[in-house]
Amino acid sequence: MMSRSKRTYVLDTNVLMHDPTALFKFEEHDVFLPMMVLEELDAAKKGHSEASRNARQVSRFINELIEANGETRIEDGLHLRRPNDLQLRANASGKLYFQTVPVAPGQRFGTVIPDNQILGSILALRESHPPESVILVSKDINLRIKASICNVLAEDYENDRALDDFSLLYTGSTQLSDEFWNQHEDDLRSWTERGHTFYEFRRHPDEHWYANQYLYFEGEDDLELRVVKIEGDRVVLQIVDDYRHNQHAVWGVSARNREQNFAINALMDPDIDFVTLLGTAGTGKTLLALAAGLAQTMDQQRYREIIMTRATVSVGEDIGFLPGTEEEKMTPWMGALTDNLEVLTHTQEGGTWGRQATNDLLASRIKIRAMNFMRGRTFLNRWVIIDEAQNLTPKQLKTLLTRAGPGTKMICLGNVEQIDTPYLTETTSGLTYAVDRFKNWAHSAHITLRRGERSRLADFASEAL
Repeated sequence: MMSRSKRTYVLDTNVLMHDPTALFKFEEHDVFLPMMVLEELDAAKKGHSEASRNARQVSRFINELIEANGETRIEDGLHLRRPNDLQLRANASGKLYFQTVPVAPGQRFGTVIPDNQILGSILALRESHPPESVILVSKDINLRIKASICNVLAEDYENDRALDDFSLLYTGSTQLSDEFWNQHEDDLRSWTERGHTFYEFRRHPDEHWYANQYLYFEGEDDLELRVVKIEGDRVVLQIVDDYRHNQHAVWGVSARNREQNFAINALMDPDIDFVTLLGTAGTGKTLLALAAGLAQTMDQQRYREIIMTRATVSVGEDIGFLPGTEEEKMTPWMGALTDNLEVLTHTQEGGTWGRQATNDLLASRIKIRAMNFMRGRTFLNRWVIIDEAQNLTPKQLKTLLTRAGPGTKMICLGNVEQIDTPYLTETTSGLTYAVDRFKNWAHSAHITLRRGERSRLADFASEAL
């Protein structure tokens, strides 16, 4: 039997379908799988959804473990040897146990069969274990409530969180103190190169900056800087371009606040390959990404075309099958694109006919693509906008980002307060992962847009509701 000094984690099906590697994440503790979980995995394996793929992967993991343990009896537990391609901690010394005895009829609890069976197997397991050492791990809040009623310890699965508290997420910009120049005047070096002003100095231990982080002083018209290079304790800063004025407008769009100015700087910089923009409704994420994309696709010819895609997760009930080609099927999901193109073409001269001609020209350079068919593709010299990225899992976002070929720039837009995908939260969203994991990379930039610029009605609604 299992060692009494260890804890035994009972995994629910939704945990394994959310993260197949969860089997190997409990280190020195044991993992227990009720027979009902295997039944549910079997029922969920058919299909092409992310959950179905994960169910099949769990079955493969379990089969590999059974084969790797060879002569070991299943009742004695299988050593959780990690697969070669999984980077996990070395002290994963726990075992995997299965429910080998059917649940006694008297241990039924409730009428929802799967939950009832899982709870029954936990109650049976507790007869041979200290009650405090058996813990249910489930993403189903109702099952956790039922477990608490049965006096079974229950937890949510949190091993896949990018960070513990969403409020700690990197924002991309930091305010500098008024004493900044005085603190660095001893070793400050400044020069001008290609119309840009640079500063180099030795940073203090409390100045934890990342490449392409934006720094500013309080006050709208004060100096705004970007961290260009960090080498040891030496830092190079550059004064950013000011896109607030109409003469510097990007495809007719000028920045309305500090964060938008930082965002346009990141979008227009050819040395930055990956940009993430977070912000609530109306902060200008899509408009800025499209305007910068059009300026560099149509005017500067830096990119061949704009590709726009998004996670097709409905806010309400689905409207059924949509007719037409891939582009036509995606059109209802791309309201944000058409609305913003209206703003961008409204500034063009030439009346209705001229505007229609502009729309046709832009439509030929902007392609709408469904996310479902991205596997195996490579984008060369494309400006790729991934909208509503908060609804993507880290694995889905990885699939999209690895499509980038030479000369391609990826822009992820999203608002983590509007997640519509089941089991995804602010801390487990693929967008949160991307912001957190890319902040150390010299060719990525992130900005959290704070101020809504859509209308006074939209601003009040996002605050009041």
